[in-house]
Amino acid sequence: MTESEHEFVEAINARPRIEVFDSVERRRRWTAEEKQVLLREAEQPGQSMSSVARKYGVSTSQMFSCRKQFQKGGQVAIRANDDVVPAADLKAAQVRIRELERQLGRKTMEAEILKEAITMAKEKKLISRAQLQKAEDILGQL
Repeated sequence: MTESEHEFVEAINARPRIEVFDSVERRRRWTAEEKQVLLREAEQPGQSMSSVARKYGVSTSQMFSCRKQFQKGGQVAIRANDDVVPAADLKAAQVRIRELERQLGRKTMEAEILKEAITMAKEKKLISRAQLQKAEDILGQL
């Protein structure tokens, strides 16, 4: 362990072992660096995830979850408690979503205009019954 990691471990060990819970929803927040220190300690010979989790009062499943996030996306994933997606992929997906929403809006408006036109033509008898049935069938598929 590095000097700063050793100091961190000593600081945690110096914490009092008595905890006072002042509400039901109390959650401890661990920084990314603290999580990395715990994971490195668990990787040491003779250590296990369970023993390190017990030592620091952390759930074993939380330790494994942090390790999985760290392996997937490194420090950024641990800090955000989420999977990491490249920023370029996210931006491209957002652009694509906006374009698809625009297209959907246009198509919805076109379908409404066509329905109104068919209704008006039906009332004025401007369309033959065969053409009217064909148009209604097409709009029914939309």
